[in-house]
Amino acid sequence: MPLATSLAIFQSCNITGVPKSTRCAILRDMAKVRKAERRPPLNKTHKLKRQDWAKKYLKTDFSKVLWTDEMRVSLDGPDGWARGWIGKGQRAPVRLRRQQGGGGVLVWAGIIKDELVGPFRVEDGVKLNSQSYCQFLEDTFFKQWYRKKSASFKKNMIFMQDNAPSHVSKYSTAWLARKGIKEEKLMTWPPCSPDLNPIENLWSIIKCEIYKEGKQYTSLNSVWEAVVAAARNVDGEQIKTLTESMDGRLLSVLAKKGG
Repeated sequence: MPLATSLAIFQSCNITGVPKSTRCAILRDMAKVRKAERRPPLNKTHKLKRQDWAKKYLKTDFSKVLWTDEMRVSLDGPDGWARGWIGKGQRAPVRLRRQQGGGGVLVWAGIIKDELVGPFRVEDGVKLNSQSYCQFLEDTFFKQWYRKKSASFKKNMIFMQDNAPSHVSKYSTAWLARKGIKEEKLMTWPPCSPDLNPIENLWSIIKCEIYKEGKQYTSLNSVWEAVVAAARNVDGEQIKTLTESMDGRLLSVLAKKGG
């Protein structure tokens, strides 16, 4: 009974009259409280495109793929994260209430094999359109990481990005092509599929670290510094686990017929 209440679980076993505190204590030895996974709705077209994508890349060497994405972090963190146990007689800590989480920072990063690329901070106030996205990649990814790689590495690397308008516009596509990232070196991406990008799991790891125990921040620089520190604590084995999960993700898409 996924996501069932403790009362519903006990009633399904024909057990009644047990206090909630006792039910929860018993269930903690065998289960955990979790929220339902969130994913965009998938229509028939989306599912077909996800299947086509999985078939196309099924035999790909995913150690050659650079998985990229942006993440926004706010001063206050996601809603509902500031929860946890407190002792009897203790008062819950006070949290600041600010509009839109107190503002935030946009972060870009990539992972490939067992390596983290970045993270890089998008300049405050910059809206990523086609031109600013390409300039951002030039100033960060290309100048600070990609140009240091060998010719053989560049020849084999596949660049992945999602279908954000600034990523897939004619301007950005042509600009990346001039950088040598085109055709088979630029991965096509199915719609509504953040669950297929392993870097989403990296974002979860970082957010869990920077917002643990209901942590809030007083400035954009302080939350950015926390992101950098958390990213440095993610080791190569963790990243490798994420990138090596791709074969399983593709097989799952095919088994679920795009779902």
